[in-house]
Amino acid sequence: MLSEPTLTSRAESGRDVPLLCWRAPAPLLAVGSAPLGGGIGVRRWVLNATVPMSYDRDDPAAHLAELARGLDLDGPGVGLLTGVDVTEVVRRTDGGVRVWATVGLGTPVWAAAPAPATPAQRVGTVNIVVHVPVRLGDAALVNAVATATEAKAQAIWELGLPATGTATDAVTVLCPADGEPAPYGGPRSTWGAPLARAVHAAVRAGGAGPVVPWSDRQAG
Repeated sequence: MLSEPTLTSRAESGRDVPLLCWRAPAPLLAVGSAPLGGGIGVRRWVLNATVPMSYDRDDPAAHLAELARGLDLDGPGVGLLTGVDVTEVVRRTDGGVRVWATVGLGTPVWAAAPAPATPAQRVGTVNIVVHVPVRLGDAALVNAVATATEAKAQAIWELGLPATGTATDAVTVLCPADGEPAPYGGPRSTWGAPLARAVHAAVRAGGAGPVVPWSDRQAG
């Protein structure tokens, strides 16, 4: 089981910068595209860290590892970055699947387009964290990432943006490391269907209003 995230902060450049931390009492199997802990493997924690819009570090994985050490997080974990204020995380649950999303749609793009669409808001990046309560097989985990991405794209389209996401979106799906593996994660499967509904609802809710970058609020 993945705990509800704890909202905390770290001191950077004289400011308290927010971050969310999920801790797992037992190792979880994870798949995802995060800069730290992406791929498939066993993970113990997840971080979603706000960064200023001026962020220009070229070592995000090392930065996230530093943040994890500052929180005394042990073992392998997942780290995500966003210009969104993570205090605005949106939570949705459906059929035992839990989803947390931070939604910034300032730089929407079509996945196959050669150039981004004109931004409606400046802050971009949709980070999605999913917990499924049963073990998924490796193929089902990969399929679950695709399902989450499809649901996100559907929500963005319904919000009126001609886009499938932003260029910096990330998704992580976690499940128990033990148990009989469920074989499917598609949008009509036992666990993929509630996953799709929960992701869709979270992204719709998070993208419904304007999102002001955390660093812009600090400047004001």
